[in-house]
Amino acid sequence: MKKILVIEDGAQTRKLFLEWLKAEGFYTIGAQNGLIGVQRAHEELPDLIISEIIMPKLDGYSVLTTLRENSATAIIPFIFVTAKSTRSDIRKGMELGADDYLTKPCMLEELLKAIAGCLEKRASFQKWYAAQFQPILEPPQAGIKRAADFQWIFPSDPQLTKVFHLIEANYHQSLTLSDVAVAVGYSPSYLTNLVRRQTGQTVQTWIIERRMVAARSLLLETDERVEEIAAKVGYQCMVHLFRQFRRDHGTTTSASLTQCPR
Repeated sequence: MKKILVIEDGAQTRKLFLEWLKAEGFYTIGAQNGLIGVQRAHEELPDLIISEIIMPKLDGYSVLTTLRENSATAIIPFIFVTAKSTRSDIRKGMELGADDYLTKPCMLEELLKAIAGCLEKRASFQKWYAAQFQPILEPPQAGIKRAADFQWIFPSDPQLTKVFHLIEANYHQSLTLSDVAVAVGYSPSYLTNLVRRQTGQTVQTWIIERRMVAARSLLLETDERVEEIAAKVGYQCMVHLFRQFRRDHGTTTSASLTQCPR
């Protein structure tokens, strides 16, 4: 049974939404203002949150921002159902990370459709990323050394262990911040702030650094062409590898890299 938190300061509207959702088979939780809503979200970890924007103590925008900054609540689907209906209101809500935005008066059918869409999207993402990062459990491809063969380049940090192991296993793929964030269960903004706070660098910087370690090893120890090495360490084009190498080292001392067009 999916659990839905309704944050709404209007008692009648809150009661109506809770009754609607309960009748549709959802486990429901109510909160009469944004402050209590954040507290209930942390306590209950619902599958989805519905919130008004105009509320006392903590408005809906602040509720969403607060939840997106906490790893436990960062990826909970969030729908605004509100009386604020201008284009700028809607744009602000979506830019803050809302999954959908409905304006009042809102019909049950419209609300259920929005809920179903958010839950389906989340399930699809989880399924897709589980398949996308299956190589974590598989041996590395030919030509790519195992982590144990390299000096571990990542700092020791219990909060980031899963992040760094995921980068280690997948850096040779087309890996982005969003990929890593969803795979470890954080929002991109939360993960960016966490990694920068703990290491002084970004997720993308660590991905690039890991690729460069592999590239340097292959350049020194194999006779493979630059195109082949670039593909093996996650670059779709050898020029991207060449540019990154020059950015890091200021020059291309390897005979292999001199083959890359300038």
